[in-house]
Amino acid sequence: MRPINFRTLDLNLLRVFDAVMVERHVTRAADRLAMTQPAVSNALKRLKEATHAELFVAMPHGMMPTPQAQELWPVVRDALARLQAALAPQSFDARVDRRVFSVAMADATAAHFLPPLTRQLQQDHALVDVRVVALDTRDPRPMLERGDADVAVGFFPDVAAALRAEADTALTRLEPLYGCKYVCVMRQGHPLAAPGALTLDAYCAAQHLRVNFASRPHGYVDDALTRLGRTRRVMLTVPQFATASGVVAQTDLLTVLPQSYLQAMRMATALEARPLPFDMPGIEVSLLWHRRHEHDAGQRWLRATLVQTAQAAQRASNLLTPNLVHSQA
Repeated sequence: MRPINFRTLDLNLLRVFDAVMVERHVTRAADRLAMTQPAVSNALKRLKEATHAELFVAMPHGMMPTPQAQELWPVVRDALARLQAALAPQSFDARVDRRVFSVAMADATAAHFLPPLTRQLQQDHALVDVRVVALDTRDPRPMLERGDADVAVGFFPDVAAALRAEADTALTRLEPLYGCKYVCVMRQGHPLAAPGALTLDAYCAAQHLRVNFASRPHGYVDDALTRLGRTRRVMLTVPQFATASGVVAQTDLLTVLPQSYLQAMRMATALEARPLPFDMPGIEVSLLWHRRHEHDAGQRWLRATLVQTAQAAQRASNLLTPNLVHSQA
């Protein structure tokens, strides 16, 4: 890429570039920027002339960024975010300042998180609105990069490992919120709910339902069984934890769910839960956000509120005295 003459560069072109990178479509980018489609097309033409580089390739259903655009985008996003943070108010009061925040999370996390979060917002008379975005991946970093969500809350083991390796160069930040464990779940009265019945052999011989919202070819349970040289038959795969619990409550299938989800949904009358008959790593639910939001006052309030919500949700879980999870005889 040839050097750019910054003395003549219109910085508004960078806003257009960022919007097209997010939307991958000229018309949608125009809507985002409150501009006309011809104006966005003209801005892209001027940016191409200023950068001396092909940044996008027109495709039948949108705009495909070139490698040069992919290389430039993180720098542009970071610069725009820093400029916005410098010009934006340095304080945020949720009781006065209206704002919409988007939080990406799966339904199991939402069931645990949203009741205490809602109570906190109502108690504080907050004017903010929260929009929950469906999470269908264990790596939401691209969502945060595109601006599809302000933060993500969930179990992101691969992301945690990658961020430890990247250290200070990482574009996202991760903060652990709480931990819980997976449990084996079945209907009330299931034969394997009897004391001592859920052995490893019995577990592997049963038919199973798997929750797969992240398009992984194998689940964490299957990985754990593989390490033992064992397998299970997954008869049914569904994308939501709520669907899984509803199906298991009415069939003889077994499933594996986070214990915190069962406690949040108060399912003791319909389901039985037992410890898994093999070692299974626990769940560490974390808060993930993009580095460009580090200094935004509203974003800092959002992250602090979510941390407080996690603590409140855990206290509520510890106060429960459900008969959901029993030790095996």
